[in-house]
Amino acid sequence: MCGHSTIPLNRAWNSWSLRPAELTFLPLGIRVTPVLYSSRSRRASLIEPRSDKVRFGRHTIDNRLIELETELSGTVIGLRAQSGDPFAIRGDWQATALGEWGTRFWLTLAVSADGGEAVKYDPVEKAALVCVDRRHVAIVTRDAPIQVTGHDSVDALAADFEANGYFYTATRSNADPVLGLRFNMEMMREGGYAAAVADTEALAIAKARACLAASDATLPSVHQGRFAGSLDAVRDVVGWNTIWDRVNHRPYTAVTRIWNLGEFAVWYNDQTFAGLLAGLFDADVARENMSVALAGATPQGNIACIVTSNDAWVDRSQPPHGGLVAWLLYQRTGEKSLLQASYQALARNQRWWRENRDPDRSGLISCGTSDVGEGLYKGTVFGARNETGMDNSATHDEATYDPATRTLSTYDLGLNCALALDAEMLSKIASVLGYREDALEFASLADISRNLIGSELWDESRGLFANRQRAGGFVRSLSPTTFYPLLCGAANPEQASRLLEHLADPETFGGAFVLPNSTRDDPSHAENVYWRGRIWPNVNYMVWLGLRRYGFNRHALELAGKSYELFMQNWKEHRIAAENYNSDNGEAMDQGDTDPFYIWSALLPLMAVEEICGFDPWTGWTITSDGADVILGPLLTPVGRVTLRTIAGVTSLFNEAGHLLTTDFIGRIAQINFGRGYFACILEGGSQQDARLSLPGLDVDSIIGARLGDTTLTAYAVDGGVEFVVPGALDGKALQLWFMPVDNADVASSNAWLDNAKG
Repeated sequence: MCGHSTIPLNRAWNSWSLRPAELTFLPLGIRVTPVLYSSRSRRASLIEPRSDKVRFGRHTIDNRLIELETELSGTVIGLRAQSGDPFAIRGDWQATALGEWGTRFWLTLAVSADGGEAVKYDPVEKAALVCVDRRHVAIVTRDAPIQVTGHDSVDALAADFEANGYFYTATRSNADPVLGLRFNMEMMREGGYAAAVADTEALAIAKARACLAASDATLPSVHQGRFAGSLDAVRDVVGWNTIWDRVNHRPYTAVTRIWNLGEFAVWYNDQTFAGLLAGLFDADVARENMSVALAGATPQGNIACIVTSNDAWVDRSQPPHGGLVAWLLYQRTGEKSLLQASYQALARNQRWWRENRDPDRSGLISCGTSDVGEGLYKGTVFGARNETGMDNSATHDEATYDPATRTLSTYDLGLNCALALDAEMLSKIASVLGYREDALEFASLADISRNLIGSELWDESRGLFANRQRAGGFVRSLSPTTFYPLLCGAANPEQASRLLEHLADPETFGGAFVLPNSTRDDPSHAENVYWRGRIWPNVNYMVWLGLRRYGFNRHALELAGKSYELFMQNWKEHRIAAENYNSDNGEAMDQGDTDPFYIWSALLPLMAVEEICGFDPWTGWTITSDGADVILGPLLTPVGRVTLRTIAGVTSLFNEAGHLLTTDFIGRIAQINFGRGYFACILEGGSQQDARLSLPGLDVDSIIGARLGDTTLTAYAVDGGVEFVVPGALDGKALQLWFMPVDNADVASSNAWLDNAKG
């Protein structure tokens, strides 16, 4: 792992390994690994979530704050790390409960280097020291360790405890590949340490001591008030699941750091969702995840379903949501490079689906498994099901596998909607990149798919969309993909209206906990296993996005609210972010086929965040206020990291350079566009009373023009900016403002707004 110097400095020290309490300075491969030992159980713990109790606390995307709690044999210990210097980090621990006499419980800091360099302990300086590539690292502790032991590896240290117990002293050493700095809970229930990197040993020691003496950092909540804690939860789930892939030498946000299929594991869809979620905070982390997702592109054209250190399912793919995520990231960041880096793989994947999964050349696709690679389940009905992402869904129960075409016998509704949406997004991307012919091609393909979905996959007798046999009728069982035609724009107004009836029906998809992945009246629902009856966050997100597309904003808000409550039921006390949930009671861990810290679980609170401030492909950047107090941010937008505050019905928007906008408008502000000399938005659903909108930092004389629909607005000078009166009872009217810089040096501050608000 040593030598990875291209990692951004603010993430160099981090919880990179599958041992979440272990801190690694990635450029040098230096590790500080807490190891626990209980005499009562004669067991050592490396604090590994697969085998040990771990409660994940806060974790910033960088290393400003990392918190967790663990328990071994009744002893509960909280561990924390924080950094304000890219070359130094401070850690501490606190035992909040003891399960045995403290002298019999050890906490050991194992210090090691990936290159095998010897770690030495200087008893005079009371510091562990190691030199890697002419760089010096020092680890100092608040209290001197009870003893220092030497070992060949961290695993050998743990084995020494379990073989020899807590009295053993024969492994004492001041120089070895791994040094264990041992502390016991009788004398050291609280403790701390700091690690620092410098270009001399003395500087490293001094830097570590200064870091150890520094004051604790504060980390205020990034989401208070309405839907409180949602943005914090997204940050923590992304922060904890972002680890280092030591096989491919890259950072990525794993589906979960709790389990993996070998040294690394990448599911195509899950990885793109990881990019989407990371994009709220850090464009680089989002870019890294998209690169990892698209690294599964095959010579045949598809993006592999999964790639792990043990296997690669290149014979199949997953629903093509990459175009959607790439476009959403572009909307949020304004970075065209994100589109350019993704486009070729996404375009090849779109064409592959149509060439390889439409055996009848009908224009609709079926899931399948091609005759390439050696992936597990290749050439089987289960392998084909994998392409939907809903492996054991009851919607597949009536499907048979055709070896001649290597596809299932059914048209899969969810896949066809995903393909239509992907083509639509690729058309947008191609237009931005200047690929005119591609843009026309993909727009045409999107239209073809939408028309076929609307006509061929609509079951008039039931008033909904469903999977269908290629040579026959509709499949009986349903999943929430019945609403996916909203996502891709395939439903006509009458169809869309009828879908809303099913969304609210407690016999099918309605109820306190939504959305079940099989209708409540389906026999499979009672099985409550995986895709048979349980709630899946990625599905809720897709349905929510479709409701937003069709302007069903009240229904979208209700789904976002229920998704938020479902998530918080398990998160607030237990810090569980589950892969899937029980649709009858909202429980996460009531059966074994769910992971307690899964990346796409954060899509549930994401919807709540985006109901306040977010992005979608059809209404762009939106801010919505119902008058309730909220403080949200910072989060990424096209004008940098912004914080939104609504206090006493007045909403203000700030970026890192200053104040951007203030308004008492109640409703939705959509298609927000800050440009140099230009501001535009669409105002929807305002109250009957007039509202005010002000732009701080502008001079009234700089206003060239202001229009609301066809009405000219007057600019008024207010303290520190200009203000406009917006008439009440708006229904989707466009607000457009044009202004010019002011050259007079005395009012040069009025130009700051222009400089800070990038297009």
